[in-house]
Amino acid sequence: MEKFVIKGGRCLNGEVVISGAKNAAVGIIPAVILSDEPCILENVPDISDVSISLRILHEMGAKVQTLSRDTFRIDASGINNYCVPYESARQMRASYYFLGALLGKFNKARVSMPGGCPLGDRPIDQHLKAFSALGARCNLDHGMIDVSADNLKGSQIYLDVVSVGATMNAMLAAVKAKGLSVIENAAKEPHIVDLANFLNSMGADIMGAGTDVIKIRGVGYLRGTTYSVIPDQIEAGTFMVAAAATGGDVLIKNVIPKHLESISNKLEKIGVNVEEFDDSVRVWVDGPLVKTNIKTMPHPGFPTDMQPQMATLLTLAEGTSIITEGVWEQRFRYVDELRRMGADISVDGKVAVVEGTGCLQGAPVKACDLRAGAALIIAGLAASGVTEVEDIHHIERGYDNLDKKLQALGGDIIKKHFPGSSVRKAI
Repeated sequence: MEKFVIKGGRCLNGEVVISGAKNAAVGIIPAVILSDEPCILENVPDISDVSISLRILHEMGAKVQTLSRDTFRIDASGINNYCVPYESARQMRASYYFLGALLGKFNKARVSMPGGCPLGDRPIDQHLKAFSALGARCNLDHGMIDVSADNLKGSQIYLDVVSVGATMNAMLAAVKAKGLSVIENAAKEPHIVDLANFLNSMGADIMGAGTDVIKIRGVGYLRGTTYSVIPDQIEAGTFMVAAAATGGDVLIKNVIPKHLESISNKLEKIGVNVEEFDDSVRVWVDGPLVKTNIKTMPHPGFPTDMQPQMATLLTLAEGTSIITEGVWEQRFRYVDELRRMGADISVDGKVAVVEGTGCLQGAPVKACDLRAGAALIIAGLAASGVTEVEDIHHIERGYDNLDKKLQALGGDIIKKHFPGSSVRKAI
């Protein structure tokens, strides 16, 4: 197995370039199916979720050409199969975006129930509600989701809960449906806007992305396009927290500062300096870190995907901080791992109380999901001694060469292969 081995105690200093957004890329790649011509995607992150998405397209008959490390030419005109390969689809949660794209293209789709990080119940009822509103029949059978329609027709779609996945899937299915579709109570995250911009660049007619009402007038043809994926808000936030946790000074480049406002505001309350430029932010620490309270919420609130990283930072701050998780019910699974490193955190349901200890100690730990893994890496960088992080496949789902980028900033982190044994056996 592979692990990250981290020797802590070094300040991060220098510059880092942020990659394309994972959450945008995994929606945009399936959306290429809707195009009637080849598309070129730029600023695509080199992560396992993207690799799986591209492999699914290839297995279904698309031509996928690598133009550079982060640029791909995709011709989906050869796809005539509406069933996503089972083994590939079950490896990631975002495989459900193929439902909306295939339904929009062929009026039918068959995809396995999604996999991905174990963050609690991930119902797809809102996705199916959107498809049904457009005239599709939906069926769940032995772990497979089947949707089909004689013809998709524009309709009013009201989401009972704000759901990024359901919003994006509704957009994908509605973009070629006849007539006007209106998605109410839509999610407003930056990757929602990015998907809408990508579809519009192909000739779609989508208005209101980034607000809670999105209007889509169906079109009959989508042309090819060249499109650059937005920078990753969460990767940028992760490096911001890593710089703060190590007492460093880092210029984080290729970002959209407005997307980082909720993160920047909380960091400043903790005592971290954040300076914004046109497409970069500088983060540095020149004083003590202090307590704050955080509640995760849908955009533009504080993102749930930054909650574990911020919890790690708050273990190094003075005083008692309270974190309330408003999105995922099992987001605090990482707390047991941080406790192994000396963190003082107690959890009651969706609320965690963090008693700042000011220090962490290296220990063998396990990444239980993507953002938990990032939090543990930050903890390892800030801790005294050596930290070994196991199950790093979770981390590589969403971070493009995280270890190499941290090395370039002065972090002592390497990826090592260890035969067989789990860290749990040695404890």
